Amino acid sequence: MEKKYNMKKYKHIFFDLDRTIWDFDENSKETLREIYNKYQLSNHFIDFIQFCNTYHANNDKLWTEYREGKLKKEVLISLRFYNTLLEVNVKNQKLAHLIGNDYVKISPTKKNVFPYTYGALNYLKEKKYKLYIITNGFNEVQFVKMKNCNLNTYFSRVITGENAGSYKPNSKIFHFALSSVHAKKSESIMIGDDLEVDIQGASDAGIDQVYFNPDNIPHNGEITFEISSLKELMEIF
Repeated sequence: MEKKYNMKKYKHIFFDLDRTIWDFDENSKETLREIYNKYQLSNHFIDFIQFCNTYHANNDKLWTEYREGKLKKEVLISLRFYNTLLEVNVKNQKLAHLIGNDYVKISPTKKNVFPYTYGALNYLKEKKYKLYIITNGFNEVQFVKMKNCNLNTYFSRVITGENAGSYKPNSKIFHFALSSVHAKKSESIMIGDDLEVDIQGASDAGIDQVYFNPDNIPHNGEITFEISSLKELMEIF
């Protein structure tokens, strides 16, 4: 059935970057595979899948602390790998430090983006929408990602948590973003993949939302729009 949208006039479109445009999971997997092979981690883990799952579990916990201001970036970068190695009885801070630095250097060189990314962005740019990024990711990583994927040409401003002094879902970063580009809430909309961080965060700040849900995960969230493909943005706007 063709979708029908009751449109209002938007002028400013804010995108999340990771898992919304830039395929974080695939790019992270490629990066972790390089690290797994380089440091011969098969000597410690049953297989690559165990390494990945252990890392992501530790990373997710620490990222929550980082987002809440309880953990410094410099600590997070190596601690997530130190804790991962600890789970297989490897206590090696030097190794964790080396791996952590490699991850930050390698991951932003990966170029996997979601299907229809460039088609949707070209469409929105041709329609004269103002496009921006709001991201919690590290400055030195996010800007490199965008340049390597030629995404920087589409966005007139990249708002990072580090620059804003607060992180999604905190309303402060959304208010910072609006004021930094002189945008009204009523003319703005946020596109993201995370119900809590992107969607609820934007909603709490009084901004409409597009929930990017490529896996069609069931939920009970109240959302302005929901899509499973970036191609659907051409139906909304």
